[in-house]
Amino acid sequence: MASKPNEPVAILSLRRLSLSGPEPQQQKEPKTFTVEDAVETIGFGLFHIALFLIMGSTGVVEAMEIMLIAVVSPVIRCEWHLENWQVAFVTTMVFFGYMVSSILFGLLADRYGRWKILLISFLWGAYFSLLTSFAPSYIWFVFLRTMVGCGVSGHAQGLIIKTEFLPTKYRGYMLPLSQVFWLAGSLLIIGLASVVIPTIGWRWLIRIASIPGIILILAFKFIPESARFNVSTGNTQAALSTLQHIAHINRSVLPEGQLVEPVLEKRGRFADLLDAKYLRTTLQIWVIWLGISFAYYGVILASAELLERDLVCGAKSESQAVHGADSEGSQSPCYCHLFAPSDYRTMIISTVGEIALNPLNILGINFLGRRLSLSITMGCTALFFLLLNICTSSSGLIGFLFMLRALVAANFNTIYIYTAEVYPTTIRALGMGTSGSLCRIGAMVAPFISQVLMNASFLGALCLFSSVCVVCAISAFTLPIETKGRALQQIK
Repeated sequence: MASKPNEPVAILSLRRLSLSGPEPQQQKEPKTFTVEDAVETIGFGLFHIALFLIMGSTGVVEAMEIMLIAVVSPVIRCEWHLENWQVAFVTTMVFFGYMVSSILFGLLADRYGRWKILLISFLWGAYFSLLTSFAPSYIWFVFLRTMVGCGVSGHAQGLIIKTEFLPTKYRGYMLPLSQVFWLAGSLLIIGLASVVIPTIGWRWLIRIASIPGIILILAFKFIPESARFNVSTGNTQAALSTLQHIAHINRSVLPEGQLVEPVLEKRGRFADLLDAKYLRTTLQIWVIWLGISFAYYGVILASAELLERDLVCGAKSESQAVHGADSEGSQSPCYCHLFAPSDYRTMIISTVGEIALNPLNILGINFLGRRLSLSITMGCTALFFLLLNICTSSSGLIGFLFMLRALVAANFNTIYIYTAEVYPTTIRALGMGTSGSLCRIGAMVAPFISQVLMNASFLGALCLFSSVCVVCAISAFTLPIETKGRALQQIK
C-alpha cells in the first residue's frame, strides 16, 4: 500500500520527459531569406551585364532627346525667326513636361511596377518625338517637345531597376559607368546633327534620333520586373521565379529556405518622403538635384550659345558685331548663325569631358563616400564656372568647358546613386521621381540664364551658376545619411 502513491508520480515524470524530448525539433523555425539575401548570394554575373547594357541604354535615348534641343536651336531660330527668349522657352517647356510627369511616373512605379512605367514612358516619348518632326509651326514644336519631356521623365525607372538588382558592393562601380551611355547618346546626336542638318534637315534628324528608343523597347522583354517591388506587393512567387531565373543565368544558387518579405500595403505615399526620418534628407536632396540640373544644362546651353555667338572673354567678337549690324537692318529680329563643322567638333570635345573624371568619380564614391565625393565635385564646379570668365583663347575656352562638363557629369552620377540608395523600396521610385521633378525646375531656369542673361551680363550669369553650386556643395556635405556600403532598405 505504501508503494501505490509513488506509482503515478513515476508515470507523470515519464510523460514529462517524453513530451519535453521532441520540443527542440518542434520549435526549430524553417530557414528563410529576403530578396536582399538572394541578390547578395547570387552575386554579379551574365544577367547583370545584360541588365547594365539594356537599362543603361535608356541613357542613350534620354541624352539624344535632351541634347537634340541644343543642336536644333540655331536652325529653328532661323526658320521661324525666333528671339532669344523664344529659343530658351523651348527648353524650358521640355523640362516643364519632365517635371510634371516625373512625380506621376514615380507614384505609379511604386504602386504598379517599375517595368510597366518604363515601357509606357518609352512608347510615349517615341510617339511624340516622331510627331515633332512634322511640326508645322513654332507653337506645335513647343507643345510636342513638351510631350517628349513627359515621356523622358519615366526613363529614371531603368536606373531603379538596375539599383534593385545589383549587389551592394557593385552599385558604387556599375552605376557610375552608366554615364558612358549618356555620353554615347550625346556624341551620337551631335555627330548625326553635323551630317543630317546640312543635308536633309532637322526634321530628319529627329526621325533618325527616334530609332534607338524604338529598338530599345523590343529589348525590355529580356529584363524582368524588380523582385524587390514584387515582394513589396505580396507577389512573392513572381519574385522567387525572377530570382531563380537570375541565379540560373549567373550559374549560381539561391539561399536555402523560403523567400519571406513583409507585404507593404502603403507604397508610393508622398507623405513618407516628408516623414521625420527622411524630412531633412529629402529637402537637401531636392536642393542638390535642382542645383546640379541648373549647372548641368547651363553648361550645355552656354556652350552652344558661346559657339553660336562667338563669345570669348565675355565679349562679342568683331564677326558678331558686323553680323549684328547687318541683322539690325534686316527684317528678321533674330540672330541667325548656323553651326559650322568646327563648332560641332568643339561640342564633341567638350561632351567627351563627361567621362573624363569617371574613374576618379568611381574611386571617390567608393572610398570617400557619396556625400564627401559630391561636395568636392560641386565645389570644383563652382570654381570652374568662375574660371570661364578668364580671358583666354579658343583652346582655353574649350578646356574650361571640357572640365565643366566632366564635373557636372560627376555630380549627376553621385546624386543618382545616392537618391536610389537612401530611400526604401516603398518610396524609392517616388523619391527619384520627385527629385527628378525638382531637378527640372533648375533645367527650366537654366536656358534663360545661359541664353538671355549671359548676353546682358556674362560675369553675372557665371556668378549665379557658381553660387548655386556652392550651396549644393554645403548641402551634400551635411546630408544626414551616408549610403556607402549600406544595403538597400525595404521598409522605412
